[in-house]
Amino acid sequence: MKGFCLEVSGPYACFTRPEMKVERVSYDIITPSAARAIFDAILWKPAITWRITRIELHAPIKWISIRRNEVGKTASPRTPSIYIEDERQQRAGLLLRDVKYRLFAHFVMTDKAGTEDNEGKFADMFRRRAAAGQCFTQPYLGCREFAAQFHLVDPQGEPATPEPVSRDLGWMLYDMDFTDAKNPTPQFFNAVLTNGVIDLTNVEVRA
Repeated sequence: MKGFCLEVSGPYACFTRPEMKVERVSYDIITPSAARAIFDAILWKPAITWRITRIELHAPIKWISIRRNEVGKTASPRTPSIYIEDERQQRAGLLLRDVKYRLFAHFVMTDKAGTEDNEGKFADMFRRRAAAGQCFTQPYLGCREFAAQFHLVDPQGEPATPEPVSRDLGWMLYDMDFTDAKNPTPQFFNAVLTNGVIDLTNVEVRA
């Protein structure tokens, strides 16, 4: 089916490298999993799953180093209460600033689609929601405190040239494989930025 393009931006972003265990250090550019989460935030249904096909860089890669407080514990049914003063941790972070991307994606139907579900129905639904700025949850740029601004664009009617940046970004997180829901497996791919574009149409992933 025909895909969609979202232009997303924000003053800060952090697409954390999983190999950094203590400090938060961002990848140079948004990851496919973070891009998929933005589309999911606008329209998520069990009947569809999003596939990111292209990421375009539309602002220079800029960095900012900060220190911030984080809570080193998560709430659970056994321990629903958290005393922030006891669990506060100060961590350094190397973040991206003033980011802007164009994200291209399409969805495919899943085995959970019902007899009344079809591609046209969900395409119209996404188009209406994205054009109106509606979302089920606030999209974010890697970390929930870094809200993403987004709007639906027509790349043909609203052309824009990506940043002329080319570099090998190395192994990057592609997404999580939830085949085993209790033990999801991270998937990685060799990310190459060519004239401001990461082409994901024929990406090869590995665990």
